[in-house]
Amino acid sequence: MLLEDLRDKALFQNSIDIWIALCEENKSDWYDIQAYKNFIKHLNSHGIKMQKFPLCIKESGGTFERGRDKSKFLEELSRYSEDDSSAFITKLNPNTIQIIRQFRIN
Repeated sequence: MLLEDLRDKALFQNSIDIWIALCEENKSDWYDIQAYKNFIKHLNSHGIKMQKFPLCIKESGGTFERGRDKSKFLEELSRYSEDDSSAFITKLNPNTIQIIRQFRIN
């Protein structure tokens, strides 16, 4: 799914689904905790406004994406206490999408 497709579903999206969409665009594995944390750092370093969001997997569109269990990913992510290991909500406008696509996945 492209980021624009995700934006068409709703203007505000959670960072996990944004991350998965970016990885799909780049044909990369989204199930990498450190890469996700680096992605969040990238967004923060570019001033993207994000609000922490208590993400419920059922609200995020199902439990499986590309054969992987999102709940296990979030469970693993929850073991970290740093700010970059949370789920966030952000507005997917064209500028934000451009900044998202600047992130280089491993």
